[in-house]
Amino acid sequence: MSLSSQEALEREYVMGTFARKPVQFVRGEGVRLFDDEGNEYLDFVAGIGVISVGHCHPRLTAALQKQAETLMHVSNYYYIEKRGEVARKLSRMLRATCPEDEGWKVFFSNSGAESNECAIKLARVHAKRRAEAEGKPAPRVIVTLERSFHGRTLASLAATAQPAKQELFQPLPDGFVATPLNDVAALEDLFAKRGDEICAILLEPIQGESGVHPCTAEFMAAARRLTSERGALLMCDEVQCGIFRCGEHPFGFQHLGVQPDVVSMAKGIAGGFPMGACAARASVADSFLPGDHGTTFGGSNLAIVSAYETLSIIEDEDLARNAQVVGAYLKSRLEALPQVTEVRGRGLMLAAELSEGIDAPGVVLDGLGAGLVLNYTGPSTLRFLPPLTCSIADVDALIEKLSSLLANR
Repeated sequence: MSLSSQEALEREYVMGTFARKPVQFVRGEGVRLFDDEGNEYLDFVAGIGVISVGHCHPRLTAALQKQAETLMHVSNYYYIEKRGEVARKLSRMLRATCPEDEGWKVFFSNSGAESNECAIKLARVHAKRRAEAEGKPAPRVIVTLERSFHGRTLASLAATAQPAKQELFQPLPDGFVATPLNDVAALEDLFAKRGDEICAILLEPIQGESGVHPCTAEFMAAARRLTSERGALLMCDEVQCGIFRCGEHPFGFQHLGVQPDVVSMAKGIAGGFPMGACAARASVADSFLPGDHGTTFGGSNLAIVSAYETLSIIEDEDLARNAQVVGAYLKSRLEALPQVTEVRGRGLMLAAELSEGIDAPGVVLDGLGAGLVLNYTGPSTLRFLPPLTCSIADVDALIEKLSSLLANR
């Protein structure tokens, strides 16, 4: 079906919650996409950081095909193959920089928002059960960071400290308070005033949707210290910056020298198949009892085999090192562009701030005509989240086209 026909159908039958770009992709291969007219594009969005091992990796597609022919879904009432193996892989990844840490347990979900919902519920139930055992009132406040993004369900939106995104949907669930990113004094002041009410901090080690803004090591250390002093949980939203997106280590927090209590993840975990997970230290995870939380589709046969194969490919092809090396090269090439004033991020999660007067949305739209799939997170901010298989040659091709786009604006 042609692009124009698809546009007409979606106008009539699909809710208008997205301002889609005028292109219809029909095929993918590695770091490249192809539209319905056969045009080729270099993909530096990767489904918003989802396509971690590239489009249609032969091993992943073969594993999915085999599983689809065998068994797709039976629900969480039963045991299935590889679920325990994937959970063990994730536990080992979470302990990669802290091997003496206790083991971790995993709840499998379908998305990042669901993973954060699980984390929010776990923080509240963990605080409640601890308080009951001590005969004290249960703290219920969760601290988040200004400009954060944790999802679009009502609770994850309440945690998302962006009033413009929240206004239409008030009243939202209460029990959340926001503090500025990387302001240690403000965080300490908040704990001094309301520490007895706080059960957790939920933060992104690198804020993605607001424009790729990293936490500093000093701020993360303060968050760990303050939560430990109060018996609260430190929870890291790794939906975008996790699964080796930042390079050397599996998760963003591991680049900052702390060990949290709860970690939510999704996006790149299954190479394109919808999947998420919420992991917690075993002593925290055990606050959940049967019936406290659940899902119909989370951790299905198809999702589990996708995650197992994706994580195995990342390990076998050493994509962590590739993300580190190619990410550093991409950062240096972006910084050399005269129209770029700042580059933020780590590994293959980067943002480029453009000079005053250059319209990032316009660059993204014009990029399609030049064979580039790009993304913007603000009026002057381009975000780059290519597959972890991205190469030096792919970066050179990007920069050649992007420099021409920017020079002509």
